[in-house]
Amino acid sequence: MSTALTPTQIRFLRGVAHDLKPLLQLGGKGLTPAFLAELDAGLEQHELVKVKVGGDDRDARDAVIDELVAGTRSALVQRIGHVAVLYRAAQEKRRIVLPRA
Repeated sequence: MSTALTPTQIRFLRGVAHDLKPLLQLGGKGLTPAFLAELDAGLEQHELVKVKVGGDDRDARDAVIDELVAGTRSALVQRIGHVAVLYRAAQEKRRIVLPRA
């Protein structure tokens, strides 16, 4: 189950993510359990993460991004080209306070 965000929260998170660099890059080996574990740890620590997904086929990239969202129980904030922004609130130390509406 992924996190549901309101349009206001998505707009806020896109602004926060603007200056972020991609934390992880999905390469030729594809989506592995180790990559998902690393992404999960990154989301727990940073809450908002940019991931660069390689590949020329847009549909294949969309499918991989959907798998990332489902595998980490996160929310897709934005997707531009090869870069996806994912958000999931940390369970222990929350760093990002989302707007209510």
